[in-house]
Amino acid sequence: MAEKERHTRRRATAESMAATQRDISVSEFFAKNRHLLGFDNPRKALLTAVKEAVDNSLDACEEAGIIPELWVHMEAAGPNRFKVGIQDNGPGIVKKQIPLIFGKLLYGSKFHRLRMSRGQQGIGISAAGMYGMLTTGRPVKIISITSLKKPAHYFEIQIDTKRNQPEIVNGRGEGEEIPSGEKGQRYIAEHGIEWVAQYPTPDEHSPHQKEVKSGTRVTIELEGRYVRGRGSVDDYLEQTAIANPHVTIHYLDPENHGTTYARSTGQLPPEPREIKPHPYGIELGRLVTMLKDTTGGTMAQFLTDSFSRVSPAVAKQICDAAKISTRSNPKRIGRQEADALYQAIQNTKISAPATDCISPIGEPLILKGLHQQVPGEFFCAATRPPAVYRGNPFLIEVGLAFGGASPTQKVNLETLTDLLSESDARSVRQFLLTTFDGIGAAGAERIMTEARMGARQSPSKLKKDEIAQLHGAMKNVNLSEGQSMQVLRYANRVPLQFQPAACAITQSVIANNWRSYGLSQSRGQLPSGPVTIMVHMASVWVPFTSESKEAIASYPEVTKELRLGLQAVGRKLAMYLNQRKRVKQEGERREIFLRYLGEVATAVSAIKGYGDGKKKDLYGQLLGVAKRKTAVADTQLDDRGKKKTEPAAEDFGENVLIVDAEQHGEEN
Repeated sequence: MAEKERHTRRRATAESMAATQRDISVSEFFAKNRHLLGFDNPRKALLTAVKEAVDNSLDACEEAGIIPELWVHMEAAGPNRFKVGIQDNGPGIVKKQIPLIFGKLLYGSKFHRLRMSRGQQGIGISAAGMYGMLTTGRPVKIISITSLKKPAHYFEIQIDTKRNQPEIVNGRGEGEEIPSGEKGQRYIAEHGIEWVAQYPTPDEHSPHQKEVKSGTRVTIELEGRYVRGRGSVDDYLEQTAIANPHVTIHYLDPENHGTTYARSTGQLPPEPREIKPHPYGIELGRLVTMLKDTTGGTMAQFLTDSFSRVSPAVAKQICDAAKISTRSNPKRIGRQEADALYQAIQNTKISAPATDCISPIGEPLILKGLHQQVPGEFFCAATRPPAVYRGNPFLIEVGLAFGGASPTQKVNLETLTDLLSESDARSVRQFLLTTFDGIGAAGAERIMTEARMGARQSPSKLKKDEIAQLHGAMKNVNLSEGQSMQVLRYANRVPLQFQPAACAITQSVIANNWRSYGLSQSRGQLPSGPVTIMVHMASVWVPFTSESKEAIASYPEVTKELRLGLQAVGRKLAMYLNQRKRVKQEGERREIFLRYLGEVATAVSAIKGYGDGKKKDLYGQLLGVAKRKTAVADTQLDDRGKKKTEPAAEDFGENVLIVDAEQHGEEN
């Protein structure tokens, strides 16, 4: 009997189940599922925190019409713990908004606004603060200055994840006001508040700036792992400088090494304008909600006021097709009428939405950014005309750099030693493949063969002389043939560092037939060669595959534009490679001529009985014929891709930059 009672299961009732059910706040959800936001491992979490703060800073500066200057400082605060500080020279933030921006998830100004911006959901920076609080227990520290004449606002904030509300832990829950002037500077120094008050040495684009007049600095202490190489903070900042040539970034890494990514232009990108939603991008359920919430008195007013590209004439067409009066009250529209209205919208020809809501980088600045950060001999860029997916305008830009050294050849011995000690790779081969972009399996094998290393040799156990041997092999092995293409992915000027295989950009690059443009490519693989491709998608709403914003979804409209953009730069590359191939072939042909011209002149002179003077004249005539027949070997191209000797004979099109090979010590 006791055994039977022990196995008797107590059944739940509707009442007992109801007693355990409660609301879940968005903060509590993401605290338990932080991998959805990009905080799934310490290395990635460190990069994500920096990325979200940098994105917000750039958006704030550009919206205020300020040329951005950013300070990114990281320092070790303990084992696997880092203090990250990001400061900008933006307009600052008013006091009442600071706790909400940094201490509440899904709070922001960009979600409902149809204009291009880096942030979208209002999750990023507050999620970074939440991750820091969960892993270290430390609050987020924010100091913001709106004017040198006004007090600065200083807050230390934690997130109450159960209520998704900020908790201010300093100033008795109200934050602190720091007075302006010298008194405020003393207060900041005495209390250990981090703030860069002075610009460094002025540059040509901002020659008169000295004191930082406004801006915001956020400091987060979090659990992380700092590793250089691919997917690191260093790599992210370098790629950010390529797509944002108007920004200067002062970067101090945890090892106290300072790097400055200087701006190459003092011109801000055009400010995008906010637009209304396009009718083609509205789904039926959303249309019903808009009908209920509208302030328009008639159906015609509702359509013209709520959507872009709907004029009174187009509104009448839609209403006529749906058999609804233009004067009917939109709030009284039933389900069947709403369905008819939705179908009428889809069947009515409506102009594409305006594209002044997006701000492309532009082909000239893509060339500048690539040339400044990526070594190469040939650069080109192409911008596609604006297109639309789900009613959202977007634009694809592609840049390409050919030539230059492999990433392995740019690493010094000290950096290689640090990278090997930090790596968790099981073998040297795996270390090479995961640390450096564009090597490929064949290149890694060639380096290991040159270094005389075994397949299973562990990178962390290499001795000093073995590291030097590996470094020498990395410098000496020519990887240009076996090197795979490096793909730089961007969305609204933000580098995408993770999930490349799931991204429409990578898939489009692989699907493109690069063999027709002079590169070797295996099926289902990136092409081989010393090539860097940069692809940027600018849109009012980027279709990311997840909240962590790491990959772009494969909408048919997006993949079509990606394909056409890649083909445009591919054609320019093919023209350059064909030209270079012809120059090389004619050069080899001339060498053969020159090898035998002396013997031909001697033989002819012997047959004809010529003297030494006549023989020299004959040799000169033969040499002139050889040079004329192989004149292509003397071709020199200017920085626009045109022949210097015959300016109109060869043109690679617009937005091409060819670098003199002697600058890089390479052979053209």
